[in-house]
Amino acid sequence: MPESDYFVHESSYVDENVVIGKDTKIWHFCHVQSGAQIGKGCSIGQNVNIGNNVKIGNHVKIQNNVSLYEGVELEDYVFCGPSMVFTNIKIPRSEFPQRGSNFYQKTLVKKSASIGANATILCGVTIGKYAVIGSGTVVTKDVPEYALIVGNPGKVVGEVDKRGNRIN
Repeated sequence: MPESDYFVHESSYVDENVVIGKDTKIWHFCHVQSGAQIGKGCSIGQNVNIGNNVKIGNHVKIQNNVSLYEGVELEDYVFCGPSMVFTNIKIPRSEFPQRGSNFYQKTLVKKSASIGANATILCGVTIGKYAVIGSGTVVTKDVPEYALIVGNPGKVVGEVDKRGNRIN
């Protein structure tokens, strides 16, 4: 695909073997690593790191200062708020490095889920479609579809509609 079909700011790095969809914008100081796939119409904010083999659907918005590590997959229309955090290893140890895909646990964020600023998503979980994760929430287990999750650890406190409005 010609680079003119998408925008990458001159301060960002895109490694070889990357797919970037039409009309996607990658802003300042980002790094997109080898094997990453980014859909069409995405907005990748300042200082975002997209790790090896990460999959990002169409029309995803990733705000500033987010790192998506290998093992993370975002379906279409996912929103990642500023400085939210994904992990990919359950028990990281500097003394006993765990490098490579065989150590990374998969994290799946389904269609149209929203993750608030400064939330932390532990690896190995699935966030259901249209779920809303409140700012600062720590997600330690799977999240049902349409759930509103807040707290540390995150707990279901209600339901939302497709637009994210609280119901019940």
